[in-house]
Formats: sequence, structure tokens, C-alpha cells
Amino acid sequence: MTRQKTIVGFMPLLDCACLVAAAERGFASEEGLDLVLIRETSWANIRDRTIIGHFDAAHMLGPMTVASTLGIGHVAVPVIAPFALGLGGNAITVSIPLWGEMKEQGARPGADARAQGAALRLVAERQHAQGKPLTFGMVYPFSCHNYELRYWLAAAGIDPDHDVRLVVLPPPFLADAMRAGQIDGFCVGEPWNSAAVHAGAGVVVMPTTAVWELSPEKVLGCRTEWAERNPEILAALLRALYRASQWCEQPENHADLAGLLAEPRYVSAPAELLHRALGNRLVLAPGTAPVALNDFYVPARHAATFPWVSHALWFYSQMARWGQVEFSSRHEAAVRSTYRPDLYRAALAPLDADIPSGDSRIERFFDERPFDPTDLRGYLASLP
Repeated sequence: MTRQKTIVGFMPLLDCACLVAAAERGFASEEGLDLVLIRETSWANIRDRTIIGHFDAAHMLGPMTVASTLGIGHVAVPVIAPFALGLGGNAITVSIPLWGEMKEQGARPGADARAQGAALRLVAERQHAQGKPLTFGMVYPFSCHNYELRYWLAAAGIDPDHDVRLVVLPPPFLADAMRAGQIDGFCVGEPWNSAAVHAGAGVVVMPTTAVWELSPEKVLGCRTEWAERNPEILAALLRALYRASQWCEQPENHADLAGLLAEPRYVSAPAELLHRALGNRLVLAPGTAPVALNDFYVPARHAATFPWVSHALWFYSQMARWGQVEFSSRHEAAVRSTYRPDLYRAALAPLDADIPSGDSRIERFFDERPFDPTDLRGYLASLP
């Protein structure tokens, strides 16, 4: 049987796992696809090569699909997310010197988001008063990393646009930038938090699931136009990824998967670090033992592959909150069109898949401020 060549771009991160498993363990070929994965160096490259048609689809930041559809910061090209590539997988890491200052203010390994934020606020205030604001790295302006980091900082009383500096760096470069003393902290996906700890340069303050439990992360993104021209290819790709996600979830496959991801053509990081993260265990500080982090990275459970419209709407709320876009009913309607549970349900209909009946849900955060996707204006008005 002739297989349909399908080109998908990806970034070297733990949560490209389902894509790698689909290509390497036969799930794509069983759906009639020749899945070709192309590694990229930055999220901007992923965006550009997808919207101009170099890639059929891509491993994308969830908010990137919203930003592209709205034309924020770039040309407006409608992009959809019919599949989520898991939940969680991100963490916030700080440099060894900053961690030392935070400990003096009450921070401690494994403490909750409130305690860690309170300690950081005291350090940030002192640094800002001295004219030396702390610098934090994140991977892209329209990313879960940016919004989760900002949410935590703001809830702790730190103005992310005034009290600290936020800069953009590609994920694989963040640990090196920290080791060089160029940044004081960052928010990134695994294995780059663990890489900073492994190098003796940083301490993991907390996973971002401590900010937003079962928080969303990457998606499979593609141009709306490509999806409409290739409905059967897209459906086959979603089925392959769904089956791959189930395989990635099983502990008995983690050693095999970590070995694959460790290869230079994929993540190019130590298999040991990847294996630990797949098992929801991280070393938080140099020289310490791994600790269990419940649901740190979830490939399949908890409807992890479902494209919840409430996720897209929360991203949009943060874009409006931080001045990246004006809030409007027209924008809200466009945002609702980016995440596509209808395509997910149609593609997975032949499989025995456990699919949520609704398209949105109430999202809950560590500061007990729920996000109701039916009341965006009220939510925005409630934010500090």
C-alpha cells in the first residue's frame, strides 16, 4: 500500500513524544501515512514554516494557534488545533544564586506556588529597588510558558512588565543562558529544566501544574486551509497520534521511548533525564534524589489529547490581560474556531476512545480563581 507522505515540524522537547512514537512505532504507517518529522530550532520557525506551507502540520504551542488566527505579531493565517499533545510537562527553574536568596526568604524544595511566590517577591522587590531587575526567560510571547509564568508572578504580587524582565529564548538554549549568568530563571518544558539541574546551574522551583492543575501544553497545529483540503489525511494523523499517546502512557514503554527521544535527530538529551520525566519524577536540585510529581506529564490520561475550547479561551484572556490584543466579541468567536473538538471526535469515531461530551470546562488555578469560559469579560475584570 502506498502511504501518504505527511510532513510535521517539531521542537526538541519531551512532549514531542507522541509524534516520535507515531513515526517510529508503526502507528502512522498503520493509518496509511509516511510521517516525516523535521526538527526545528525555534517556535518562530515552527510558526513560519507551517503558515507558508513547508509543514503540513506541526508540534505547536497552544496559544500560537490563537495568535496566528488573530494575526497578533505576525500575518493573520487561520490555524487550528484538532488534537492536544498531552498535559503538563513544564516547570519553573531558577539559578543557584537566586535560589539561595529565595531560601533566605522562606522558599524550600517542594513548597507550593504561594510560598515560592512570596519568597520570590521579596527578592524581586530588592533587586528592582537596586536597579537590577531579575531576568526570566520563556520560549515565545504566545505560549503557555509566558502566561503561566506571568500568572504566578502576578498572583505573588510581582508585576511581570515592571518588576522583572521577561526575554524570549528557544527551549534548548535556556539552560546554557542560565549557566552563563544571562538569566535568573525560566519557564520551559522538559527536559530543559532537568538539564539545568544536571549541569549544576539551576533548581526547579515547581512544575507549572502547581499553578494550573492538568494544564494544557502543545497541540498538533495546521492551517485551516490544509485541513479542509486534506480531511482524510488529518483524520488518519489524529488516529495515529491518539494510539501513540496510549502507548506513551504505559510505563513499560518508557525506557524505549526515552531512548528514541534521546537520539540527536529528536530531543538530543540524556535518556536518563527523559525517562524520569516520563515517569513523573524530577530531580529538583543538584545532588538530590528524584521526587514524584503527580501528573507532571500526561500523554493520554485525563482526556489529555482532547482540544478543549476552554484552553483556547483562557489563552485569549491572557493575551487581552497583558495587552497583546484588545478584547472583542469578534475575536472571541475567532478564538473559539481554533480548537476543534468536532474534528477530533469525527477522526476517533472508529476507535474505542473515551471522548468528553462537552467542548469546554471550568479551569482551576492555585489561587482559587476559577476560569469560566462562558464569562470572559467577568473573568478579566476579576484579575489583579
